[in-house]
Amino acid sequence: MKALLFLALISACGAEPHPGNSSLEHERIVHIQENGPRLLVVAEQAKIFSHRGGNVTLPCKFYHEHTSTAGSGTHKIRVKWTKLTYDYLKEVDVFVAMGHHRKSYGSYQGRVSLRESSENDASLVITNIRLEDYGRYKCEVIEGLEDDTAVVTLNLEGVVFPYSPRLGRYNLNFHEAQRACAEQDSVMASFDQLYDAWRSGLDWCNAGWLSDGSVQYPITKPREPCGGRNTVPGVRNYGFWDKEKSRYDVFCFTSNFNGRFYYLIHPTKLTYDEAVQACLKDGSQIAKVGQIFAAWKLLGYDRCDAGWLADGSVRYPISRPRKRCSPSEAAVRFVGFPDKKHKLYGVYCFRAYN
Repeated sequence: MKALLFLALISACGAEPHPGNSSLEHERIVHIQENGPRLLVVAEQAKIFSHRGGNVTLPCKFYHEHTSTAGSGTHKIRVKWTKLTYDYLKEVDVFVAMGHHRKSYGSYQGRVSLRESSENDASLVITNIRLEDYGRYKCEVIEGLEDDTAVVTLNLEGVVFPYSPRLGRYNLNFHEAQRACAEQDSVMASFDQLYDAWRSGLDWCNAGWLSDGSVQYPITKPREPCGGRNTVPGVRNYGFWDKEKSRYDVFCFTSNFNGRFYYLIHPTKLTYDEAVQACLKDGSQIAKVGQIFAAWKLLGYDRCDAGWLADGSVRYPISRPRKRCSPSEAAVRFVGFPDKKHKLYGVYCFRAYN
C-alpha cells in the first residue's frame, strides 16, 4: 500500500499540467535558487571620526556576489540602521527605508537620511552630531529572503574627565552619575573612551562608573594606594555593580562646543552667587565642568586664575605647565568646593553661539 502511494505521488509530481489549469498550477510552483546571487553588505571604513555639532556619513554599500548589479529587481530593498548597545540582545532603531518610505526614530528624527549616491548606496548621514551618538551602528540590507549586515563605529573627538560631586568621593549611584555628567555638559564615558584616555596619559585612582554599568579606573603610574607598586599600568576593572545601591565616582566624556569659553575679567573677586550674576550680566552663563575640560583639551585653553564653575567647584586649566601653575603637568587643576557665600574667586563663563 505504501509503495503504491509513493508511486502515485511521483506520478503526480511528474505529470504535465492540464492546459485548462495552467494558471493554477503556476501558482503552486515554488522556485528555489540555491546557487544564485548572494547579497553582500560592506562598510568601506570600520571607524569614522567626527565631533559634536558636526555632520558625518557612516558608509554602507550592498552587492550581489555573482553579479555586478545592486539588486535582482525581484524584491524591494529594505535598509535598516540600528545602534548597538552593550546588551547585545538589544538594539536602538535609528532609520528604516524601503522604496519611497522613510522613517527615523527617537533622538535621530530629523537628523538622519540615506546618502544614496548610487543604487547600491545605503550609507547613513547624521547631522548635528550629539555626544550620545557615539557608538557602534549596524547597517542591515534585506532583499526577499536574503540579508546581510555591516557594523560601523562612530568615534567622537573629545576628552574624558573624572567627576565627583560636592558631597565627596564615592557618592553617586549609576543613575545619579548619569545626571551628574549631563549637568556638566557631558555624557558617561564608555570603556573604549576611558581606555583611549588612559593611553593618552589619564591617571586617576578613584573608581568611577562607565556607561556600560561597570566600575573602573585608569592607572599610568602604579603606586601603593592604587593596586600596588608592583602592578602593571592599565585600566583597573571592579566589575559590574548594583546600579541603585552601589556608589562610586563617574568618568564623563565631552566634546567641543558651539560657543565661547572664557575667564571673565572683573574688577573684584566674587562669591559664587556674584559669579553667576556676573556671567549673566555679560550675556553668558557660568561655565560647566565639561566646558572647561573641552576648552583645555581641544582648544589648548590656558589660564592660571582659579574660577568658579556651575557645580560650585573652583578650577583652572593649564596647557603650558610652569612655576606656580601646575609645574609638572598640563591639567585642569581642581581647587575644591569652597564656601559659596564667603570665599572669593574669579569665574569662567560660557556664551553659546546661535
